[in-house]
Amino acid sequence: MKFFLLVLLTSAIASAEVRTMTLQQAVAMALTQNPDVLLARLDQQKAQQQVTIAHDPFAPKLFAGSGAAYTYGFPASIDGSGPSIVQTRASMALFNRPQKYLVDQAKEGIKGAEIDVARRQEEVAYRVATLFLNVEQISRSIEAAGRRTASLTRVSELTAQRVAEGRELPLEAKKANLAILRAKQQMETLALDLESGEISLALAVGLTAADRVQPAAVEHAPLGVPESEQASIDQAMANSSELKGLQSSIESKVLQGKSNRSEWLPKVDLIAQYALFGKYNYANYFQTFQHNNAEIGASIQFPILLGHQHSALASQADTDIAKLRIEAARTRERISADTRAAYNNLKRADSGRELARADLDLAREELSVTLALMDEGRVPLASVEAARAAEDEKWLAYYEAQRAAETARLNILRQTGMLEVALR
Repeated sequence: MKFFLLVLLTSAIASAEVRTMTLQQAVAMALTQNPDVLLARLDQQKAQQQVTIAHDPFAPKLFAGSGAAYTYGFPASIDGSGPSIVQTRASMALFNRPQKYLVDQAKEGIKGAEIDVARRQEEVAYRVATLFLNVEQISRSIEAAGRRTASLTRVSELTAQRVAEGRELPLEAKKANLAILRAKQQMETLALDLESGEISLALAVGLTAADRVQPAAVEHAPLGVPESEQASIDQAMANSSELKGLQSSIESKVLQGKSNRSEWLPKVDLIAQYALFGKYNYANYFQTFQHNNAEIGASIQFPILLGHQHSALASQADTDIAKLRIEAARTRERISADTRAAYNNLKRADSGRELARADLDLAREELSVTLALMDEGRVPLASVEAARAAEDEKWLAYYEAQRAAETARLNILRQTGMLEVALR
């Protein structure tokens, strides 16, 4: 049984594929095969077909059949026309204002679907970029944590030696061992986070849970953002997919209201018909007879009493428009506030990164000084290893601050609607 489970586990690991990608490659793959994007594009295709459905009454329709029948008495069929050997009918709408507005509403639905696709793509690009930066930061942190663990292990060995020589208290050895345990626990946590992050990144780009996506070991330049807070807000207002979607919904409701209000207008349909009659049905009732019979003309309907349904539907559309306009105004205020908060967060993140960089530079200088003192015989090797461990710890803090700053830039670009372009 254990052997069988081992075989299954080995097969699962073997079937998993590890892909190495740059940030741009990961985003490009996600925009091609992420399930959320694919679902939005299918909705877009559905909206395109809705235009064909709404336009169908204006398309000519032709029907052919037979009305052959035995008649007793006056020659008439069930539908009121004369019995025929072969008959064809054609019809189409020539003037139908309510239906024309419904066609325009369906076309507006295509615009709304396109806006939704763009919004989903922005969301997916932000999710993939955030996961990518997180995995990248964890990978670098694992390397720094490994160096730190090695330095702490060396410190523990030297401390144990000094304790054995009677130059250090046993308590110092326990402290050194505890530091190693903490460092190893941190590495284990980072390793688990890395595995989870690579799986999440693989799912985000459209792969399976058995796959892994690893960031390529290349440096990428910081993403550019608008120069000022007000410029960011202006860009966010101009490019917001949410605002565009609300505006499209308003236009759709306007067309729906026009369709209901135009129900009182006349409707004109084209009618054409041909019938091949048989003489045996008509010889006893008509003085003249001909086999071929055709007619073409227009059917005009004037509504007299329509009831209150259409006026009520138009009022409902007006109510929906009022609600959408209130929602659009609230969305503008929220976008402004969110963009301002994102810009302030970027300032804090950049400041934190500069502070972490300065702290790292100080640790590196302290290590250089400690190395120089060791060469002069003024400090033991344990102090050097401790300084190296402290430097690696500062590297961990710097990687985290760098990821926070890059994520803040991603958030600014997402708010301003420029993220997808920036990541291409």
